[in-house]
Amino acid sequence: MKDALTLLKESGAILEGHFVGNSGRHLSVYINKDAFLPDTDIVSALCRMTAEAHKDKDIDIVVGPAVGGIPLSTWTAHHLSELTGRKILSVFTEKGADDAQIFKRGYDKLVNGKKVLAVEDTVTTGGSVKKTIDTVHAAGGTVVQLGIIINRDPEHVNEETFGVPMSALAEYPSESYAEDEVPDWLWDIPINTTFGHGAKYVESHPDVKHL
Repeated sequence: MKDALTLLKESGAILEGHFVGNSGRHLSVYINKDAFLPDTDIVSALCRMTAEAHKDKDIDIVVGPAVGGIPLSTWTAHHLSELTGRKILSVFTEKGADDAQIFKRGYDKLVNGKKVLAVEDTVTTGGSVKKTIDTVHAAGGTVVQLGIIINRDPEHVNEETFGVPMSALAEYPSESYAEDEVPDWLWDIPINTTFGHGAKYVESHPDVKHL
């Protein structure tokens, strides 16, 4: 079986250049989840690996932040159910006021008192999935593990970031930068306006180099 990094590279999900992420930070590597999420074979394979890695954690339910975390949560729960012989549920959080991640649809009742595996494709600052973890705990659930597909910044994004045990299927080290931290070599690369928030950034900074 191919490893996670190979699957992501072959799907065209790993892009190099100058990008602005959803967090507003500048990146030299962008993980385009839209390149692999439509392929159910790849999603299933990645989530099978995640399930295999956590099958002994006595997970009751899998939670991911919408939108990308929905198929990851569903497929991981499916494979965990097969591997453990128990029915593992799948739910997701959604954006609320002030960019919070909240439970709707009565999902908070499903996680109450349960052991939770939180899942995410990749993280830059970890903001969305950290909010999901906090929401699970507020609902009375316990996040026993965070599983992500690929960690682009293992030095800064780790268990201390989230306050729960964390694992990644693959690592692809590449730092992210606040606007006032962007190195000259990255400014020399035109900002990609196709992916992430590059187009939005260029609208307010029309003088920067961009594609």
